[in-house]
Amino acid sequence: MDQEFENIDSTGQWQNLYNEIRNQSQECACKVAKFPENRNRNRYRDVSPYDHSRVRLESSENDYINASLITVEEAQRRYILTQGPLRNTCGHFWLMIWEQRCKAIIMLNRVIEKGSEKCAQYWPSKEERDMDFSDTGFMVTLESEEVKPNYTIRILELRNSKTGETRDIYHFHYSSWPDFGVPESPASFLNFLFKVRESGSLGPENGPAVVHCSAGIGRSGTFSLVDTCLVLMDRRKDPLSVDIQKVLLDMREHRMGLIQTPDQLRFSYMAVIEGAKSILKETTQQVSSTKRHEEWQEPEAYLVSSSQSPICSSEKHNGQSDSCTEPQDPGRERDRIQSPKEERLTELKTFGLRKRNREERIASTAQKVQEMKLKLSDSEKKKESWQFWRPILLNVGAGAALALGLCMCWAFLSQ
Repeated sequence: MDQEFENIDSTGQWQNLYNEIRNQSQECACKVAKFPENRNRNRYRDVSPYDHSRVRLESSENDYINASLITVEEAQRRYILTQGPLRNTCGHFWLMIWEQRCKAIIMLNRVIEKGSEKCAQYWPSKEERDMDFSDTGFMVTLESEEVKPNYTIRILELRNSKTGETRDIYHFHYSSWPDFGVPESPASFLNFLFKVRESGSLGPENGPAVVHCSAGIGRSGTFSLVDTCLVLMDRRKDPLSVDIQKVLLDMREHRMGLIQTPDQLRFSYMAVIEGAKSILKETTQQVSSTKRHEEWQEPEAYLVSSSQSPICSSEKHNGQSDSCTEPQDPGRERDRIQSPKEERLTELKTFGLRKRNREERIASTAQKVQEMKLKLSDSEKKKESWQFWRPILLNVGAGAALALGLCMCWAFLSQ
């Protein structure tokens, strides 16, 4: 995977790869989103849920909401990707969370970006404490708020006003991800992702996690893709068999336009590679711990009694009842246990090779990630340098043009 990234990055093929994925994506029908009564429930005219995967509101006269259910069976992950709620759809948003029994909301945008409202304020602030959504019969209360450098974790109480039942909902708000852009580094994003995972809200025992940005396709698609790929890498025997492009194409069958830019695609690769490094380390440590335990138990497993007394076995083999058997010929006994020992030696050799290969992959991945960070650092330095000199050069140019103009006027008037 890191070799694939290096090849694409060194040849500047991200735009081509992004176009290829976009061309291969299947477009499905989204007729319900275009109904006249639903137009004011869509934040953007060109971002609609497919009919076959849209989330339906059960306790509403109109069942439409701009949200799509994405299910990845192998990873045992379910996400609801949706737009940032509009002011007139906040009640529908909370109704969906209640009906789908969601445990967490992952918000990847700010309410105001570049002077425009990208999402309605659908949760209460510290000053308000409570928000009432009378159109759908829900009350939301802020229970706690923990502010970190790049994100905020809130716990919200969602009360069904009709039944009086309450549920606690996690609100994970990543606030440093620019629209159509990427986070500062994979490390800060992965730290946020692992915080979400620690809550257990992404597990199959809960309802699907709600993931949204402004349109519910760019940043939301990136989050879901990275999380899914890392889960698949952790579950498979060969982590490197995970094909990021295929996973993305499969997810795009459930919601249009997931990942909006080549930069977001590139960042997804970087985050998966960085996250895979942690997975490979953990796997190696677990296997190493298991090996040490097995080596400690091995002498006991292959003990052969030198006594000629009967050998009593309390286990049942091949359906036979408990019995005592006379000791067999020592030579035959040695032959019988020799084969398992040879198999064990073979297994240990194979394990050693696998371990070395894993360590080499980890080292290679770490090196590639470091190179990526250096590339990003260089590009950021160049950008900062240009931003420093740009106003100076513009002022100098404007001054020179003004002086030239004055000289020409003076020359013209003095004739």
